[in-house]
Order: sequence, then C-alpha cells, then structure tokens
Amino acid sequence: MMMSSIHMPWLSRSITVVESLDPTLVGLTGTVLEETRRTIRVLTDSGRVRLAKNVITFRIDSGEIIEGSSVTQRPEDRINRRYRRD
Repeated sequence: MMMSSIHMPWLSRSITVVESLDPTLVGLTGTVLEETRRTIRVLTDSGRVRLAKNVITFRIDSGEIIEGSSVTQRPEDRINRRYRRD
C-alpha cells in the first residue's frame, strides 16, 4: 500500500498550488523549504514565498490534491495523524 503524501515529510519536495482564495497564487510551483503549523515556505523561480496553508489547495510531487486548511498542524503531528477519506 502506498503512503499518502499527507503523511510524508514535504521538505525538498515539489509543490504546485491548484486552488487559492488569492488568485495570484494559483499555478505557483516550487520546492518546499520549510513547513510550520500554518505556513509552507517555497523556493520558486522568482524567489522565496511563504504560503498560508488555510488559503491554498495544493499538490505535492504530482500526487493527490491536499486541502491546506485540513493540514494546519505541526509537520511532526501531521505525519502521524489519521485523516478521514471522503
């Protein structure tokens, strides 16, 4: 059974914003530099960007789509947490 991207560390992985309350963030791609409880810091072609998890829906390494507001906890807590599947 393949482990879900939601349960894996995201550092140095590729991220793509697929939806956002801020339309300027849609399509943003880059490499995850840091993750905190409420933000993801990303290195893009145009520099470093800090994304608020609660306003984005994103994809890690072309995997499943993750709703940012559902992963607003510390990375070490997110990795071990159980998530409900819709």
